[in-house]
Amino acid sequence: MPRVLVTEQLAASGIDALRAAGLDVDERVGLSREELFEAAKDAAALIVRSATEVDAEVLEAGADLVVVGRAGIGLDNVDVEAATRRGVMVVNAPQSNVLSAAEHTIALMLAQARNVPQADRDLRAGAWNRARWEGVELYGKTLGVVGLGRVGVLVAQRAHAFGMRLAAHDPYVSAERARQLGVQLVPTLEELVGMADFLTVHLPKTPETLGLIGRDLLAKAKPTLRIVNTARGGIVDEAALTDALRDGRIAGASLDVFESEPTTESPLFELEQVVVTPHLGASTAEAQDKAGQTIAEQVVLALKGDFVPFAVNVAASEANETVRPFLPLAERLGALFSALADGIADELDVSYEGEIADYDCRVLTLAILRGVLASVVDEPVSFVNAPQLADERGLTYRETTSTSARDYVNLVTLRGRVGGRDVHVAGTLAGQRGEPRIVGIDDHAIEVPPARHMLVVRNEDVPGMIGRVGKILGDADVNIEDMRVGKSPSGEAALMALTTSVAVPAAVLEDLRGEPGIVDARAIELE
Repeated sequence: MPRVLVTEQLAASGIDALRAAGLDVDERVGLSREELFEAAKDAAALIVRSATEVDAEVLEAGADLVVVGRAGIGLDNVDVEAATRRGVMVVNAPQSNVLSAAEHTIALMLAQARNVPQADRDLRAGAWNRARWEGVELYGKTLGVVGLGRVGVLVAQRAHAFGMRLAAHDPYVSAERARQLGVQLVPTLEELVGMADFLTVHLPKTPETLGLIGRDLLAKAKPTLRIVNTARGGIVDEAALTDALRDGRIAGASLDVFESEPTTESPLFELEQVVVTPHLGASTAEAQDKAGQTIAEQVVLALKGDFVPFAVNVAASEANETVRPFLPLAERLGALFSALADGIADELDVSYEGEIADYDCRVLTLAILRGVLASVVDEPVSFVNAPQLADERGLTYRETTSTSARDYVNLVTLRGRVGGRDVHVAGTLAGQRGEPRIVGIDDHAIEVPPARHMLVVRNEDVPGMIGRVGKILGDADVNIEDMRVGKSPSGEAALMALTTSVAVPAAVLEDLRGEPGIVDARAIELE
């Protein structure tokens, strides 16, 4: 019987389902790293939760692994890229805790509005303080939802039952989708914060969202604002939040997640208008049961060789030998497009030109959708759920192929229209080693390797622009590792693409955008 190694506590229903399928379930909770290497040998499947680090070394030790299952949503502890290189499928349980997370958000909102934990603490201590803990109603208040993913939508639906006014900021959700949900889309986060009585955060944690709810944003808030965060720690700047609460600039906060976890000490814990819980969003019997059952089902399907609905990667054998090397490029082009668009495209046109056009490129389109959506949804984007997530945000896409390519052996191109402007990126694999290259940005011809930290600057075609950009970055101690100037079809050199040693800080971006002759500057983070 194939052996399934389970290294963390899994719901009994999941263990039972694995055994009912005829699998040898080896429960080994609390393994050291060296013990994990040994236990992974000869295992066909590995099931973990959040504590077990599944990196390239673990995957190498488990040379016979067919599938790694994460019993939950997040995949921070699984090296999906390394698994993909080895042909190991990675599966998760993306819908197991969305209801629990949404309900916990509502629970924290009510606890904040009615001072439930504070009053409970006082009464247990012998104090009857009815006047001190007077609260507010949810009815008629404006709930600002930051991120209309699965959890954000569930929270909005439940808040609607309380008679709350619903507003949201999510540039990757179409106006039609928001209308169907009965939510007012607000163009800027600043405007949303300024109008909200309650603000709930439902975003993934990325370089762009880290510290997003910070001092500048909180300065726009009404003094009645109460913030709820059950998404990820670090999205709300805890120091800025503490100061805003102490100064009375906002009314309260409820937090389930923190910048560093586990945490038992924080200045926030000293404030009576703050409600906290130790990351309980997914901590319900139902969520854990769903996660256990779901991951067991996925592992059984993977070991049988059947279709696996929640596979988050593509095993090496699932893509044609010619198409496979383009998968990382396709995903990066999608991420680059999303960063440049800064919003949802009405339509996304994907074209494949050259030799790859003779092959089935649908898997590349799925990789592109993963890149487009990965930074804007609050769950891992897989090759299976990417079309559904795109549909939920009103993103339509179409694929075209042509066996002729003017300047390259192969070319992958993305085009879309966002907010009345065209967005375009293109890429190819260059040289004998097939190294990825970005060769087009907004119809400017350019050739630059994709890098983790990038900066795209649009500028007027006048002398001295390169020097101005270099000086601003140098003054901020941001080292330029590569820089290319792109020319438009008319020959204007009005776009720069740079790779930098570190992420370009928001303050530096503002300095660049304020420089005469610079039209726009965008920092881009590519994995």
